[in-house]
Amino acid sequence: MASPLKVSSADKCELQTKLRCRSLPAEDVRRADIILRLAEGQAQRAVARQMRCSINTVRLWRERFEVEGLAGLYGRHQGRPVEANSPELEAKILDHTRRRPKDGSTHWSTRKLAQALGISHMRVARTWAKAGLQPHRMRRYMASDDPDFHQKATDVIGLYLKPPTNAVVFCVDEKTAIQALDRLDPVLPLSAGRAERHGFEYFRHGTLSLYAALNTQTGEVLGRTTGKHTSAEFVAFLAELVSGQPKQRKIHVIVDNLSAHKTERVRLFLQEHPQLKLHFTPTYSSWLNQVELWFSKIERDVIARGVFSSVKDLAKKLMRYIRHYNRQAKPVKWTYKSTRNRIHPDSGSNVTVH
Repeated sequence: MASPLKVSSADKCELQTKLRCRSLPAEDVRRADIILRLAEGQAQRAVARQMRCSINTVRLWRERFEVEGLAGLYGRHQGRPVEANSPELEAKILDHTRRRPKDGSTHWSTRKLAQALGISHMRVARTWAKAGLQPHRMRRYMASDDPDFHQKATDVIGLYLKPPTNAVVFCVDEKTAIQALDRLDPVLPLSAGRAERHGFEYFRHGTLSLYAALNTQTGEVLGRTTGKHTSAEFVAFLAELVSGQPKQRKIHVIVDNLSAHKTERVRLFLQEHPQLKLHFTPTYSSWLNQVELWFSKIERDVIARGVFSSVKDLAKKLMRYIRHYNRQAKPVKWTYKSTRNRIHPDSGSNVTVH
């Protein structure tokens, strides 16, 4: 067993200062801690166990402190030299990144590409970050086949950015087949270090549809639950929407291209209510309907983790959420940038990115 390390009071004070310092490198603090523990008379094996290092590491810094004092507590390893920033190497990395790996996988990882090129994976990571490349990520898009894409999209966006005077604009859609799921096992609430847990097994009580109309100027939502999503239900919802507005007010309603929105029943209702006008979004362009944003919110807040004892209970909780939401509703701050990439009258591509 090694004898206790002798440390002068001045050196001990300096080591304690390093130990309390929050800005020094971690290795400098660790070496100071080792020397102070040895000065207290602790055995080298005990220090190695407490510091989670090898006993050879403890012996190394003990010997260097005995020979050189505080001046010996620095690392001798200078590390790898910094690689020169080679444009040719960066171009090679970027070129390989855009190709498929030969092992059959769909994309590169930093280590896989580094191994293929015989370089450091950190060099690959830095090059990707500099070029803004993220091969592990993927985004989906939907190509609209609507020949009147530009005209319809411009119409809808115009209602958002510059709504007609003395008129109201609603975004209307239905969220169909919402399941009233009841968990067979009790839900375990969240606790410190543990997320809320739901059992895998559930019981289906049935489904319903939620019709929603988002007022683009106030952000308030008019909701109605139904057992089906037929044309008759859509017309009944439009009637409820019209009844809540002054008779002379123009009502603009933005809807998608669902067949239930274009039936003879809907056409007759529009003839009976000339103040109401439907505006159809282009096909496969749900991103243009603001109520979809609200549907994603109610999905996260109520539906995804909800436990419902019946369809009636599901409807009750959905409507309760809508009432509370309307107390502090805010309109969507709609902005549209880079129209060149999505809508352009001279472009043959009607790609909408989600």
